[in-house]
Amino acid sequence: MKILLFDLDGTLVRAGGAGRKALARAVRAVFGVRKDCCAELDLAGKTDLVNFEEAIRAALGRGPVRAEVERLHEEYIRLLPHYVRAALRAKRYELTPGIRRLLRVLAARKDEVALGLGTGNMERGARIKLQPSGLNGYFPFGGFGSDAYHRHLLLRKAVSRARRRLRLRAVDPRDVFVVGDTPLDVAAGRKAGYRTIAVGTGFSTWGELVRSKPDHLARDFRNVKEWLLWLSLKPKRRKKLSR
Repeated sequence: MKILLFDLDGTLVRAGGAGRKALARAVRAVFGVRKDCCAELDLAGKTDLVNFEEAIRAALGRGPVRAEVERLHEEYIRLLPHYVRAALRAKRYELTPGIRRLLRVLAARKDEVALGLGTGNMERGARIKLQPSGLNGYFPFGGFGSDAYHRHLLLRKAVSRARRRLRLRAVDPRDVFVVGDTPLDVAAGRKAGYRTIAVGTGFSTWGELVRSKPDHLARDFRNVKEWLLWLSLKPKRRKKLSR
C-alpha cells in the first residue's frame, strides 16, 4: 500500500492569497492593530501554529500565550470563507495543472494507494480552502497544523491515521510519499523518514526545489505515467472491446 500525503496551498490549489488575507484581517480584529502584520511574513510551507505565532509577534512585539493563538484561530476560521469566495469571484482560485486527473487515477486504485493530506493548515481551514475545488472527497484522512507545531510530526500523525483506517499492522516508510511545493515540505518529509516529491506548482522557484533534493521532482501533475512509475505502479491496460 502506497500512502501519498499532499500539501494543500500551491500543491493542490492556489486560493488567491485567501489564507494570508484572512490571517491579516484576523490579527487586526483580535489585537486592534492597524498595520498588516502578515505583509512581511513568509507563510509558505509552515504550519498555521507557526504562522499564527509569527503574526502575533509582529503585531505585539512578543510571543503569544495559548489563549491568544486560540482566539486568532477562531477569528481566522470565521473570516476564511469570505476570502475564498472573493478569490473565486476574482477568478484567482485555481487547481494546479493535472491534479484532478492524477487524483482520479490514483483513487481508482484504492487497493494499492491511499490518499491523504499533509498540510500545515488547521483541519477546518484546510477543508474550507479545498471545498470549492471538489477535492475534499479524495482525502478521507490527513495530518494538519492542528495536530502539531512541527511539520514532520503532523506527517507522522497522518500515517498513523492511515494505518488505523486501513487496518495495517505496519507501514514501511519507503511506501509513504510526501508531495509539496516548497523546500520546507521536502525537509519535513525527509525528517519524518518518508520519500518526497516536489512540484513546481506553487510558491518556490524551480532552483529552490532542485536544491532541496527531493526524491522526485515534477513541474506539475500532468505526466500521470511518470507519477505511476515513481510509485512503482503499473499503468492499467484498457480492456479490448469484443467485436
